[in-house]
This record gives sequence, structure tokens and C-alpha cells, in this order.
Amino acid sequence: MPVVIEVRGLTKRYGDKVAVDELSFTVQPGRVTGFLGPNGAGKSTTMRVVLGLDRPTAGDTRVNGAPYATLRAPLREVGALLDAGAVHPGRTARAHLLALAASNAIPPTRVAEVLEQVGLGSVAGARVRGFSLGMRQRLGLAAALLGDPATLILDEPVNGLDTEGIRWIRGLLRRLAAEGRTVLLSSHLMSEMELTADHLVVIGLGRLVADTTVREVIGRGASPVTVVRSPRWEELRHHLERLGGQVAPDPGGGGQVRGPDAAAIGELAARHDIPLHELAPHAPSLEDVFTQLTGSSLEHRARLPDAAPVPASPTPEDLRS
Repeated sequence: MPVVIEVRGLTKRYGDKVAVDELSFTVQPGRVTGFLGPNGAGKSTTMRVVLGLDRPTAGDTRVNGAPYATLRAPLREVGALLDAGAVHPGRTARAHLLALAASNAIPPTRVAEVLEQVGLGSVAGARVRGFSLGMRQRLGLAAALLGDPATLILDEPVNGLDTEGIRWIRGLLRRLAAEGRTVLLSSHLMSEMELTADHLVVIGLGRLVADTTVREVIGRGASPVTVVRSPRWEELRHHLERLGGQVAPDPGGGGQVRGPDAAAIGELAARHDIPLHELAPHAPSLEDVFTQLTGSSLEHRARLPDAAPVPASPTPEDLRS
């Protein structure tokens, strides 16, 4: 039987606040599933319920057909990282993992293996209080991998990692999924999720927004944009608008055109003998589509501050006074 994560009709309330609202989805093995949503969407709450740390108000969650709390050796079945800081600062990295290993009958030799795997072998005897955020993240990943589990649930695992660390964990997760494991990954880094995940579960205000592949999400998002620059931009913009193009200013000069593709824009410019300095099509990114999908379900919406008033230049009378 394949190991899957099942969330079925999950609702979680904290007093009057509904954190998760009748949420249902399944995480399949053999792929990295990205779990996305704005702050306050209910991602961490859902993960906590799956791991038995919170009780659901309604519905249930299962791993491999059973509630997490009923697993006899949970670290051997589910590896989890929710809070890399949840480690006693006075313990060494080795001692922390040895305690976890003993609680699940995992051989002590496995501790040295995972410390080397995450790049902490040289500091195995160092106390955690001296670890950087990135080192604590690596230790948390070592704990998640300790039981060689078939399922991984990771909340913001790249937080605090440098570029090399992010590339390493991307390759690790994709390799684990290729081995047939079930990987559920949350992250706020849309560019990284676009490179790592095969499938996406997107939620907003505790409700399911999308459950599909990364390619399908991006494909149904915003129409492609072509960046156009020309020394006769205003003239070209007039022709583009007559053609039905939607034109917006580009921060680098020129414009961003939706509607006509790059070939149509190039032909239009050629017909009117308008030189082009740039004609660059840009497909929508996961970040663009994510913003569209969740724009109406933001718990907190920020806005740019109003510009400060510019003081008037002093008059000659001001200077004489």
C-alpha cells in the first residue's frame, strides 16, 4: 500500500477563529508536493494536526491509513521539521539525535550517518546554543531523516540556509521523492518552490484554493507579458493599443504588453518602420499566479506608505529673513 498523507474534511477552530475550514487533500508518493498559502492561511495548523500536535475540531488526518498518534515508531514512518529551534540549547547535536534515536529503537550508528548527510559531521560534539539558524535547520533535517522514513513533512526547511544549502536540500528532496517517498513541503520562497515541487496544494483562509501540478497552475495563470523597448515607444504603443494590446509601463523603460505575442509585435513594428531595442517575452511565474490565486484571501494586507511631502524651495524673501 503506498504511503500517503490524507486530510479529510479538516476543520480547526481556536475560539471564534477558524484556522482551517473543511480542508481535504491527499499527498501522493513519488513527488514533492508544495503546500502554499499566505500567512494565516492554515498551513502550519494543518501540519500540526497531521502530526498529532493539535486536535481537529472536525474531520481527520491520516498517514498511511492511520492517525499519526497510533504509529508505534513514528520517526521510522514520518520525518517532520516544524520548528528548528525546538532543541535544548545545552545538548550537542549528537546527543540530541541519540535521544531521538533511542525513543524509536533506531541504531545509534544512524546518528553519525545523518549528521554527515546534512553537513554537520564536523560539529557533532558542539552544543546547539552556538549554532546559527542555518545549522539548526540542518539539525532539524537530520532529525527528520533519522528514521529513514517513507514520509517527510517539512515547514519552511530552507529558512536560514545559504545558497549552497538551498541547492542541496532541493536536490535531496527531489531524490527522496524519486525513491518513491511522500514529501510535503511548505515554503514562502515561490521561486524555490517552482524549482522543487511537482505538485501544489494551495490554501487561503483555511480553504482549498488549488490542488494540481505546478505546470497546470502556471499555465492557467496570467497571460504572458512581452517587454518592449523602442526609441519610438509612444508611437509603437499607439499601434499596439489599436491592435488590442494591453500596455503598461515597464520599470526599465518602454512597456509590458499583454495580448499580442512577440512575433506579432515584431511584425507590427516592422510594418511601421519602428526600430526595436528589446522584444522579450516573459511567461508568468509561480509567484505571479500565487498572488492571483490568493489575493482575496490575505489575512493582512500591506500598502506602500504615502510619499513624504517635498519641501518647497526657499524664496529670496526666505533667505533674507
